[in-house]
Amino acid sequence: MPVKMRCMKQLLLDIVAPPVPSFGNFVMGCNAELLHAVSELAAGQGNERQLYIWGAPGSGRTHLLRAAVAAAAARGLKANYLQAAEFADAADSPADFLAVDDVDTLDANAQIALFNRINAVREGHGRLLVAGNAAPAQLELRIDLTTRLGWGLVYQVQALTDAEKVQALTTHAAGRGFDLQPGVADYLLRHWRRDLPSLLAALETLDHYSLATKRPVTVPLLREVLRAE
Repeated sequence: MPVKMRCMKQLLLDIVAPPVPSFGNFVMGCNAELLHAVSELAAGQGNERQLYIWGAPGSGRTHLLRAAVAAAAARGLKANYLQAAEFADAADSPADFLAVDDVDTLDANAQIALFNRINAVREGHGRLLVAGNAAPAQLELRIDLTTRLGWGLVYQVQALTDAEKVQALTTHAAGRGFDLQPGVADYLLRHWRRDLPSLLAALETLDHYSLATKRPVTVPLLREVLRAE
């Protein structure tokens, strides 16, 4: 493989990791009310102790869960983020703030554990943020669990439109001190992972590469690099 091609291949493999999720770097689009509700829950404000959010993969629900855990931990609380596969073994771990992701994939034992956790939260023991791929009533889980998932506030995470993603990429590029050339964002949306953290990470890596090679971030540069995959 030519040296140039190897370098581009390594660039693609080494593409920078997405930034650590926070409320500050969540591009809210049409999710202003949802962001406010999750922020309040993590801050221990308001009367709600439980919140359920749902949306398609890449919509930002995992970002919000991780951001909420980080915000709760910054307040000195014991806060945990758990994937569904981890939940059954860690359900009894003490936590002031617990975020449980992908509950649509919970097995039978984990469903019982979440049922019990919700009951404990309703009795005043901590706060709970849960996410799945559908509204509670549409989940293929125990009916008594789906009922309890709907006890608190329920929000759908509205995925960003392509226009909102383009605007976010343009704003991010401006913040890094360069203008996004025409077509770059659209090309990324067509040929790269479509979730915003991955798009922003790709843009940052390409910015580093353009500086190193003294070439602007253009569609030909993106095409050249992505073809090395």
